[in-house]
Amino acid sequence: MSIEAILTCAVTGAHNNQDKHPDYPITPAQIANNCIDAAKAGAAIVHIHVRDPETGIRSGDLALFREVVERIRDSGSDVLINLTTSEGARFNPGEVDAKVGGPGTTLVQPLERLHHIEELRPDICTLDVGTLNFGESIFVNTPAHLRIMADRIQQLGVKPEIEVFEPGHIMFAHRLIEEGLINGNPMFQLCLGIPHASPATPEILSVMKNLLPANSNWGAFGISRHEFGILAQSAAQGGNCRVGLEDNLYLSKGVFASNVQLVERAVRIIREVGREPATPAQAAERLGISR
Repeated sequence: MSIEAILTCAVTGAHNNQDKHPDYPITPAQIANNCIDAAKAGAAIVHIHVRDPETGIRSGDLALFREVVERIRDSGSDVLINLTTSEGARFNPGEVDAKVGGPGTTLVQPLERLHHIEELRPDICTLDVGTLNFGESIFVNTPAHLRIMADRIQQLGVKPEIEVFEPGHIMFAHRLIEEGLINGNPMFQLCLGIPHASPATPEILSVMKNLLPANSNWGAFGISRHEFGILAQSAAQGGNCRVGLEDNLYLSKGVFASNVQLVERAVRIIREVGREPATPAQAAERLGISR
C-alpha cells in the first residue's frame, strides 16, 4: 500500500444543486478558483464539469471548459486536471414514441462527448463504463460507444479514469483492457450511493474492490452523508479518495461546506489512518501521466 493517497476534488457536478447551496461554483472563474484553492488545500486532482453562467445548468460548451482549464493553467497550479465526458449520455424515452428522446435527453454520438478532450488535452478524463438508471434518467454508455471513446482517449494520450457504478461495469472494463483499449495501470473510481445504482456501504466497496485488476490504481467515493465514511474506508484499504460539492453539500447537518473545507477534512482523515495526501507530482508518477 502506498503511503500517499491521491485526493480528488469534484468541485461542481451536473446535478441541479446550484439553487441548494449559497455559494455553489457556476461561472468558469468560480469553478477555476475553487479548483486552485482545493489544490492548495491538498487535492492532487480536480474533477471538472462546467455550467451555463446564466442558468447554472450543466453544459458541454467547449468555450466554458477552455476558460476553466486556461485559468487553472495560467495560475501556475500544478494540479492534475480531470474533465468529465458524461455530458451527452442521458436519455429519457418520449411519452408518445419511446424510441425518441423526451425532455432532458442529451444523447449524442461518442466522439462528440470528447470534443473538449480533443481540444484541451487534460491530464485525465472520465470514462463511464456502463449504462444505468441515474436518478430518473438513463445514463447511456453502450459497449460500442465505449470502445470508440476508449480508443480515441488512448490515441490522445489522456489517462482515462474508469468510473464504475455497479460490479458489472468492472467486468466490462476488464474486457476493454483485454482488447488493448486501456493500457498501463488502469485508474478506477468506485462511484457509490448514486440513486438506483450501488449503495455506499462497506460491503459493496469490498465486493467491487475485489473485482478490480490487480494492477489498478483505485479510489472510491460516497455521495451526501456517506462521503466521509467511504473516504475513510477507501483510505484505510489503500485506495484513493474523492470529495467535493459535486458529491456532498454539507460539512454537517444543516452546515454548508466549501470545496476547501471538504478537502481539508479529507486530508485530516487520510492522515488519521496513517497516510499522506499525494502531491500532483506524486499522483502523476503513480498514474503514469507525463506532463
